[in-house]
Amino acid sequence: MAKVNITHREVIEMIRRGEYKPIFLLMGEESYYIDRLSEYIADNVLTKDEQDFNQTVIYCTRETAVADVINCARRYPMMAKYQVVIVKEAQNLLKLEELAVYAQNPLQTTILVICYKNGKLDGRKKLVAAVEKVGVVCESPKVKEGMLPQFITEYLQRKQVSIDERACQMMAESVGADLNRLAGELDKLVLALPTGQQRINTDLVEQHVGVSKEFNVWELRDALIAKNVAKANKVLHYMELNAKANPPVMTVAQLFNFFSTVMLAYYAPDRSEQGLMRHLELQKNWQLRSYTAAMRNYSALKTMQIIGKLREADARLKGIERGNLTDEDIMHELIYFILH
Repeated sequence: MAKVNITHREVIEMIRRGEYKPIFLLMGEESYYIDRLSEYIADNVLTKDEQDFNQTVIYCTRETAVADVINCARRYPMMAKYQVVIVKEAQNLLKLEELAVYAQNPLQTTILVICYKNGKLDGRKKLVAAVEKVGVVCESPKVKEGMLPQFITEYLQRKQVSIDERACQMMAESVGADLNRLAGELDKLVLALPTGQQRINTDLVEQHVGVSKEFNVWELRDALIAKNVAKANKVLHYMELNAKANPPVMTVAQLFNFFSTVMLAYYAPDRSEQGLMRHLELQKNWQLRSYTAAMRNYSALKTMQIIGKLREADARLKGIERGNLTDEDIMHELIYFILH
């Protein structure tokens, strides 16, 4: 029986070793790894000459018939040992489960790659069970925010580039967990590095990603953590002058995520550094600093009250029980509540 739920790195190692399976089922919420794996298989199984006649990419729509996919998979390769069939956007197939018929008796000269995005197939269904017996099931769950710094540093390491902690934090928090977009922004920074420089700093991020290192949501957050009233109001004022680049709804969402994590930290059974990192699923020590600093200045009760106020502010910004309040009124009331 094939190994079930292997990681994307294991799949890459299998391909490097020439250990091909008749079916690779790539599925999950995180499309980045699904795209990268399908691209890697497309680039590395067949030679360039073999790809012309033996590599097929099927982009599925609601009209795509499963029978057409099966017929393509049942073809024999021409002047090559294998043919590769990559099924993109398989979540659009209306009768995807019918592929189980093929999976129960796949052609050994075909490498069928099924790319199922925005979710995962029920493991109890026939298709997944059939693939597990003969091929590979690789699930890509949504990457948690605490793992973004590790993704950033490892991605850049493969390009022989390093990054400052603060610059890494800026990228993680400003771009977020969309790994395709994040990788694109990192590629942009690598290309923008001056000749001879192999380390990305905050200046480069500010210049090429459009994130101000002085007036942004995490500078506001840091001012709130330190209860620095003057700085918090200064940053808020700048953000109001640049509301298009700093939408209040997004600011509230990021503050909500932060204080929710602080609240989660209060429930940690072990509040040592290692205990908190395990509980919060953080990868880097420096990620913990802001949370422990907030815990020194905000009690669990106050943190819970802040979360409630953030929910209220979010609703008002979206027009619920807003009255005559402007966005600026809502944000100033919110910041005052947090600080006092």
